[in-house]
Amino acid sequence: MTLINLAYIILAILGLGFLVCIHELGHYWVARRQGMRVEAFAIGFGKPIFTWERDGVKWHICMLPFGGYVKIAGMQKEGNQEPSEIPDGFFGKTPWQRIKVALAGPLVNIAFSLIVFAALWMTGGRDKQFTEFTHRIGWVDPKSALYEHGVRPGDVIEKYDGRPFNGFKDLLVAAIMSNGKTEIEGYKVDYLTGKRSDFDYTLKTYENTEFTGKDKLSTIGVLSPARYLIFDGNHFAGSPMLESGIQPKDRILWMDGEVVFSAQQLSALTNASTAFLTVQRGEEIFQTKVPRVPLDELKLTAPEKGEIDDWQHEASLKGRLQDLYFIPYNLSPTADVESRFNFIDEEDQIKAFQRCERCSYFHPLQEGDKILAVDGKPINTSYEVLSELQSRHVMLVVDRDPAAIQKTLWTSAEGQFDQFNTADLKTIISSIGTDNPIKESGTLHLLNPITPRSLKDFPLTQDQKAQLAQELTQKKKEIEGLKDPEKQKEQLQELDKSQNKVILGIPLMDRQVRYNPTPQAQFAEVFQDTWRTLAALFSGVVSPKYMSGPVGIIQVVHNSWAVGVKEALFWMALISLNLGFLNLLPLPVLDGGHILFSLVEMVTRRPLKAKTMERLIIPFVVLLIGFFIFVTYHDIGRLFGRFF
Repeated sequence: MTLINLAYIILAILGLGFLVCIHELGHYWVARRQGMRVEAFAIGFGKPIFTWERDGVKWHICMLPFGGYVKIAGMQKEGNQEPSEIPDGFFGKTPWQRIKVALAGPLVNIAFSLIVFAALWMTGGRDKQFTEFTHRIGWVDPKSALYEHGVRPGDVIEKYDGRPFNGFKDLLVAAIMSNGKTEIEGYKVDYLTGKRSDFDYTLKTYENTEFTGKDKLSTIGVLSPARYLIFDGNHFAGSPMLESGIQPKDRILWMDGEVVFSAQQLSALTNASTAFLTVQRGEEIFQTKVPRVPLDELKLTAPEKGEIDDWQHEASLKGRLQDLYFIPYNLSPTADVESRFNFIDEEDQIKAFQRCERCSYFHPLQEGDKILAVDGKPINTSYEVLSELQSRHVMLVVDRDPAAIQKTLWTSAEGQFDQFNTADLKTIISSIGTDNPIKESGTLHLLNPITPRSLKDFPLTQDQKAQLAQELTQKKKEIEGLKDPEKQKEQLQELDKSQNKVILGIPLMDRQVRYNPTPQAQFAEVFQDTWRTLAALFSGVVSPKYMSGPVGIIQVVHNSWAVGVKEALFWMALISLNLGFLNLLPLPVLDGGHILFSLVEMVTRRPLKAKTMERLIIPFVVLLIGFFIFVTYHDIGRLFGRFF
């Protein structure tokens, strides 16, 4: 553990201690003014390190800096006296006085959160990522019903479960609170033509197979939001992007016929077995995306196999003929389309062409079409087509507009996401593979063709190799722990495929936005989230295992300190607000319970007996301790999942 991490952990613990401390100070301050005798005030828990007495109050600084406590006389039965018989004790005062003392702690926490929200607003808000607030979908599970309905990356969500959609957080909330079905409303977008079409689907949720840990989330297929893909200027050693012409701050906008909306989509396109062809049909020249498939998936006659075998020799390609890649079209020696090949397995044919669907540059080839270029490289013969298809190449267009990636308000970022010039993009794409390729139009630039590489082909250090091997072993263990044999088999197959995935070898960052809602808006948002979570928890919609205990809260605050002071202050304000709300719940062990006891006394005009209060409080104390043990167990499980 680094010294910085240790410092963040200490700051997180002290921050939580501070919130509990001001809560208790609220009780202390009001109790003294109501004439109650305060016997002790402790900062922290455990054995006192320093103790002193002032104004009849014993002050302690304890070993464990987790908050503190205030001890008011008469909170417990003293000898034969009932708590209400102690004149300067808590229960010896009027119900209204006790209500004021009980309210003071939560109100201090709520006031602190409002002060912090106001301070954040006055200082310009917090820096966040665009992906947290976008309504655009970044990635859709190809195996989902949502995908079958034609929803794709870039489509826009307007409502989720009947509520206005405000960002990715709503997806997480819906995943946790799912009751088996989810409604999604929005519209599909073709970014090159501007065409939109509304959709409204109610779909069954299912377990997200991308996560193999203990806490799996439900989904209808939306796996991530959209994000900017901005090159930060660094390459991995051996990156295939080194010769592409990409520059720092370039935003990856387009790949192989599709506008790109997320790292998952970029990875899927990079690994898709397709080719981007330039084709002449009569007087028209156009670009199209076509499947790139192994020859052993195609139904070929003996003469067709013989001709491709000749092309293999002309192209000096080694290996077995059936292992070579080709397109599902029969070509003449001069790369003219003569007919379409059938697949041996019809399902393979469907999957192959599905990889090209919903792409503005997908045009099935026809008899007489002439292939002019493969992935931007001009060709004249079919053996050149065969040769080019043996390596996966990708075409990328980047946006080199500094204004398009500068920090902006979160309310403006959504509308700016697709403000690239579609005419410039079409100009560049329509020239790919022609005699006069256009590499630059406006702020858009076409990079040199890139040949992605498998991670195992990168020059890795021994430590990196060991880390990858450890991660692989861990993933296998997680998958082997699945109870469903079908899911286990499916995920093991996916894991095997992932070992051969190719990558571009560059880190990409999202666009920063300035998130600065008013203090009232922040307060209302946190209150709504807290209320909705509590309602779902008590109704059984949400499992308590998704709640965080002290360990989880410290981890969150620790991570927020790593981001910055403003982020840490926000999370302290959020926790403080939750602490205030939760303590107002009418449970006997909380401040809200004392308020309830006082209200009962105001109605009955009779104080509750010590035994009655004990019978009410002790079961809730046991339940509270059990709850904290439960959530702490799951906190630790999430933190050290590989050991559980």
